[in-house]
Amino acid sequence: MSGFDDNPFADPFAEPSIQQATRGSAQNGLEEYDPFSAKPTTTNTAPAGGTANPPTYVQPNVGGTGASTGGQPAVVTPTPTNQPPAYTPSAQQQVSSAEFQRRQEELEKKAEELARKEEQLRNASTPGARQDNWPPLPSACPVGPCFYQDINVDIPLEFQKIVRMLYYLWMFHALMLLLNILGGLGVFIAFDNGTTFGLAILYFFIFTPFSYICWFRPVYKAFRSDSSFNFMVFFFIFSCQLVVSIISAIGIPSMGSCGFLLGLYTLNNRAGPASIIAIIIVFMVALGFSVVAAVDTILLIKVHRIYRSTGASFAKAQAEFSQGVMRNEHVQNVAANAASAAVRTQLNQNTPGAPRF
Repeated sequence: MSGFDDNPFADPFAEPSIQQATRGSAQNGLEEYDPFSAKPTTTNTAPAGGTANPPTYVQPNVGGTGASTGGQPAVVTPTPTNQPPAYTPSAQQQVSSAEFQRRQEELEKKAEELARKEEQLRNASTPGARQDNWPPLPSACPVGPCFYQDINVDIPLEFQKIVRMLYYLWMFHALMLLLNILGGLGVFIAFDNGTTFGLAILYFFIFTPFSYICWFRPVYKAFRSDSSFNFMVFFFIFSCQLVVSIISAIGIPSMGSCGFLLGLYTLNNRAGPASIIAIIIVFMVALGFSVVAAVDTILLIKVHRIYRSTGASFAKAQAEFSQGVMRNEHVQNVAANAASAAVRTQLNQNTPGAPRF
């Protein structure tokens, strides 16, 4: 009768561990059998004073084949080759984090710049709060700055580029006047002609500050407050500056400018290596004055286009001039005195027997 104890539905090809589990469940009853209680057998023995060996896992031998022999389960020991690789950030992730850090630093700098500009605008709205900062003279200098200039604060964003170009052009003018002194010195040494050298020094100390006051400050105030009157002042004086630049590029001898005519004069009268150096300097200065005249023409046209696009006109400039004159305190005092004198004269004429004087 022992044959009747076998399970007719048993799989003859099943693993011995599975057959043993099903046989135990049949003996203990279906209610007590837990198919999820079976766990892989692991062994983890640590030698004395050493580190624990990696655990071993029992792998069933499906179909009686595999690494095990005699139908026994195969024992798999994890090795460095079959363990999952350690996590390392990829190059793209590292670049992304560096880019994020850089952008964050840029945003912080922009926030600080905006805070500084807001503080300056707040101070600008307060009378007497803005301090003059141009020219940037050292603190030890007895003469302090005379003007307040900050293109990022005063000038609207769409006009900041053209105002900076005009400011750089003014500095280019000052540089050419300084090089003109150098060319005049070369002519004085090589050809014993000191007229150009003396006039070049005079032009530098006169035209450098007056060009800033007479045409750069008007265009700066014109773009700052959309003033048609300041635009008119700029157009008139800057046109004269353009004419001066052209005359300087021509370089009439004994006129104080190292231009092309003076270069030809020195070229025809050259004698010795010193004259060759002076001729080279004179022609370089003449070329620089030519570039200045060309840039003057381009920027004058650009400013005029911007002026026409704003809807400004000569009538508006006249109205601004009259309003500005009437706001002047001295003009108001003179007008008030003239009006009071006219009223007194009229009263004296209408009063019989009143003394007339």
